[in-house]
Amino acid sequence: MSVLDRSALEASPLADLHALASELSIDGYRRLRKAELIDAILGRQGGEAGAGEESRSEADEDDRPGSRRRRGRRGGRGRSAAREDEAGAEPEPESSGAGEPEERDEGEEPDERADGGRRGGAEREEEVVEGEVELLPNGSGFLRVNPPEPSEDDVYVSAAQVKRCELVPGDRISGPRRAPRRSERFASLIRVDTINGRPADEVADSTRFEDLPAAFPTERLRLGSDDPTLKAIEWLTPFGQGSRVSIVGPARSGKTEALRRLAETLAGQSDIHLSVVLAGVRPEEISEWQQGPAAPAAAVSLAASADAQAQTLERVVDQARRLAARGSHAVVLIDTLGGVAPHAARKLLASARNVAGGGSLTVIATAPEPLGGETTVIALDPRLASTGRFPAVDLLASGTIRAELLVGQAGAEAIARARMEALES
Repeated sequence: MSVLDRSALEASPLADLHALASELSIDGYRRLRKAELIDAILGRQGGEAGAGEESRSEADEDDRPGSRRRRGRRGGRGRSAAREDEAGAEPEPESSGAGEPEERDEGEEPDERADGGRRGGAEREEEVVEGEVELLPNGSGFLRVNPPEPSEDDVYVSAAQVKRCELVPGDRISGPRRAPRRSERFASLIRVDTINGRPADEVADSTRFEDLPAAFPTERLRLGSDDPTLKAIEWLTPFGQGSRVSIVGPARSGKTEALRRLAETLAGQSDIHLSVVLAGVRPEEISEWQQGPAAPAAAVSLAASADAQAQTLERVVDQARRLAARGSHAVVLIDTLGGVAPHAARKLLASARNVAGGGSLTVIATAPEPLGGETTVIALDPRLASTGRFPAVDLLASGTIRAELLVGQAGAEAIARARMEALES
């Protein structure tokens, strides 16, 4: 872990300082003021024994009204203070390996004050574990020691660690573990030391996804379906790896059904990582998706708030961004962007890009109307859909930017002729 100077720490938000203090096993860091927390971090990074933070946490206890400090046998801290530590720490929920642990705050790391931390000024030897990353829909994950099967020896990885280290499913990581506390079933990873055999700092310091050079899509995603709507989409509104695609139309125009049929086709393609995320949909639709060939990575119904919907979508898209940054081709299907704020919807759609000389992230989302910035718009006609006349694609309202890069010049001219015929009819 790199050593930070005072100016860098002072510029960091408190959540990041808490995460760093947790990794350094600083006792009672949540009760320290920011300046005191920075002093403790600098002291620990410089190899100090940590007595400073002991005295500060005790002084803070004296400041609380009615507090009585009793000295115990644990490095001078009383048992009442130890109980306060346990009460103030978020318990790590139990999980069988297939279920999800409760989500922690994104800036928060597992707390190392118990068992895996320091006792009486003496630091325990850290037990290093190694395994494969499996991510959960809430952004956290597990280090599977015997992948792909879950086991009782698996180690919980916080959402903050996943985000900071840009972890993706299948990464092989190593680092020290903290033994589970009384309220926990699994051990927690204290920090990530290596990722796929490289130091974690090197991987985390690599170029950010937003800074990777983007190019217009040139590799078309072939559907190869006999479904009339999908055939019309493939040949008249083509899209490729790295496209930003919106399927638009009013209610009952068939947007969700078109997306479901796309999912069935794309689920069989082994060269892409497909994710489906549902936000603001009917509960019955969630059940239907779960029974299909592409089960949702995450889903919230229309009862969820706009913020909850946006957060659900962001978690799945963020995982896909990390895959694309590593050179993989990821596709995220979203139903729907209609329930989130316009700015959040555009941000999610804008994540799609074809990384020049690298991977790609394709986002295909349903929405009431185009958001702006799409490379492909697929507009559906409710009049055709309601009368069972398929394909129900509105060619005049649909279109693909730089279609010749996907289908060649002759294909682009054929699309133009079809649009002209639709205009004249």
